[in-house]
Amino acid sequence: MKILLVEDEDGIASFAIKGLTAEGHQVERATTAGEAAEMALTRDYDLVILDLLLPDGNGRDVLARIRAFEPELPVIVVSALGDIDDKVELLDLGADDYLTKPYAFAELTARIRANSRQGRASSRELVVGDLELDTRTRVAKNGPGVAADLPSREFALLEYLMRHAGQVITRQQLLDAVWGFDFDTGSNVVDVYVGYLRRKLDRPGMPSIIETVRGAGYRVPS
Repeated sequence: MKILLVEDEDGIASFAIKGLTAEGHQVERATTAGEAAEMALTRDYDLVILDLLLPDGNGRDVLARIRAFEPELPVIVVSALGDIDDKVELLDLGADDYLTKPYAFAELTARIRANSRQGRASSRELVVGDLELDTRTRVAKNGPGVAADLPSREFALLEYLMRHAGQVITRQQLLDAVWGFDFDTGSNVVDVYVGYLRRKLDRPGMPSIIETVRGAGYRVPS
């Protein structure tokens, strides 16, 4: 997928580009509102990731121009403005989705898949054995009678592990993907959130949905 990333902060842009490129996407970056509007309207993209606070203007104006000339182009707004009123306003202006900074990379990639012009239906639901995850509603199921509506971080963690089912994922990889590149690497937050998911989705008498691989990390069995 060809993505236009509109982001003026070098650290965030570098992290996003590295991760998205590793996922197989082609990424071009704009750092200003003027550059973003020009690129979005003169080049062919599959999706735009749009920061709101730009050095020469507001991403709202860029969104308005995209909607006026490219109404079908998916736009995911990314901003530090997390109030519900801001989200409602941007969605009403034509944004397809909204992520609040700091965001988890795994959640960003899930939103990209959900909002891409191709393969929306096929990318919406992940299935690994009895474990199912709806990437739109964030509802996870593990066989009959076991279901949970997951908060953002739990969803991002489970989604990342399911996308890499059968692979052993280290705690550092999970920290980078789910909590971001600048998160405290000494934290035990991964273990805590794995515990949350197990309590919500494990079935009594059955193996856990997430295996602990001693000395290595975690794995969702394929």
